[in-house]
Amino acid sequence: MVAISLEHVTYRYPLGTGDALDDISFHIGQGEVYALIGGNGSGKTTVCNIIRGFIPQFYKGTLTGSVMVNDKPVSEYDDAELTQIVGYSFQNPFTQMSGVKDNVREEIGYALENLGLPREDIGRRVDAMIELLDLQEMADQNPLELSGGQRQRVAIAAVLVTDPQIVILDEPTSQLDPQSTEDIFNIIKLLKNQGKTIVLVEHKIDLVAEYCDYALLLEEGRVAMGGPIRDVLTDPKVMDHGGQLPQVARFFIDRNTKLGLCDPIPLTVQEAVEFKTGRGN
Repeated sequence: MVAISLEHVTYRYPLGTGDALDDISFHIGQGEVYALIGGNGSGKTTVCNIIRGFIPQFYKGTLTGSVMVNDKPVSEYDDAELTQIVGYSFQNPFTQMSGVKDNVREEIGYALENLGLPREDIGRRVDAMIELLDLQEMADQNPLELSGGQRQRVAIAAVLVTDPQIVILDEPTSQLDPQSTEDIFNIIKLLKNQGKTIVLVEHKIDLVAEYCDYALLLEEGRVAMGGPIRDVLTDPKVMDHGGQLPQVARFFIDRNTKLGLCDPIPLTVQEAVEFKTGRGN
């Protein structure tokens, strides 16, 4: 089943002098982990806002083309229905905190309150989310007093508590240290194992290579490249379009070029170790 479909989508912001997106088309299957990669200003966040219905409803502007979620036009969903299908986590967790709740437990349940769920259901789902994401130690703390990494985990919990089928993570590790980054990618792995459809905007390309199934490379609002993660992130042309390659892939591409080899290109350190072991050197 196709979870997300964009066909010939073009968009211009209200005061824009050019198109932010130009004839974008792609499909994301249910349960796939899809990375949106590319340089700053390439259109990644704009695509996310289109999928979750914020464009053109809130940002206005001119949108043409077809945008479908679960085979239904996004424009035909009401806000509450779409919120329960598509969860969105902001790049900056400070932005996502409601500012009206005194502890993490209530912050996580705030979206469920807005959806009008019974108090018993809210408590049950919040408790399950706290256990799932290992938030027990901070459950009674004020979310505004947490570290950046802790806030990001709480922000993601507040999205996941509604049990969306599709989860959009817009640069979730951009402000995090290595340990907090690892925590977030462990959450992504958990969601993947649950069969969630994930759209990930992320610049840490080595982790993208490890966790994602497909990649879409955007450049100046256009699709420059797209396909299975291995096909995209072992192709040197990625760098010609403002993208990055994993360090391991770049090393082996350079190695093949210098030595005139045609060896397979590993994506991760683990694959490189297995490749070297298999060759016996």
